[in-house]
Amino acid sequence: MNFQIRDAISANVHGQSAAEFKDIVQDAISRGEEHLLPGLGVFFEKWWQQSTAEEQDAFVQKLEKVFAH
Repeated sequence: MNFQIRDAISANVHGQSAAEFKDIVQDAISRGEEHLLPGLGVFFEKWWQQSTAEEQDAFVQKLEKVFAH
């Protein structure tokens, strides 16, 4: 992913509240438009970098279950 995209997305959401982030994520998912995926990827990357090993493990275990079906 291009770092300019990361920087632009980060700048656009700087200072947003938790409720606003939730709305952004839910809206992006409900639209199902692929051009919104890089933004969700930036959110995920930031989350991953700030998460503990336990949080990361719980997340990947959840992914394993979700994608097993």
